[in-house]
Amino acid sequence: MNPNAETLIKSLKNPVKLRVFLFNQLPSAFFSGVRIKELDQNRSVTTVPYKWFSKNPFRSTYFACLAMAAEMSTGVLAMAHTYKSSPTISMLVTKLEANYFKKATGITNFTCEDGSLIESAIEKAIATGEGQTIRAKSTGTNQAGELVAEFFITWSFKARKPQGK
Repeated sequence: MNPNAETLIKSLKNPVKLRVFLFNQLPSAFFSGVRIKELDQNRSVTTVPYKWFSKNPFRSTYFACLAMAAEMSTGVLAMAHTYKSSPTISMLVTKLEANYFKKATGITNFTCEDGSLIESAIEKAIATGEGQTIRAKSTGTNQAGELVAEFFITWSFKARKPQGK
């Protein structure tokens, strides 16, 4: 378990710090209105609204904006488990799969409950020195709780070798 995870989680739960982070690191997510609704070491919920910047010509949320929110729900868990770790961990999305079931016409919530799966892959990457991949699931629902979309994001984790070795 990464002892620094709670520090990052606390920071990302602060609305002002989250907006600064998004504006500086993920400006397209910032302008699309992607936000973190809930976050702990095992589960995260992100949201994306249907609004002018995130809409498509079919009066629903553009698929890329849905993908941003889904990826963020998995990515913040990975970031928490790699935050200030020793050795440092590289993380990269290597595959994205999506299934769409219903038009996203309001706020869409994306939930990922794969924190322990992500943590295990990172621990194995550190222990073995070999890259590890996991397939994290993020489920998008509308305000009525109906399934809008599901995403499967494949993450790769690899422990970096210390400098000079």
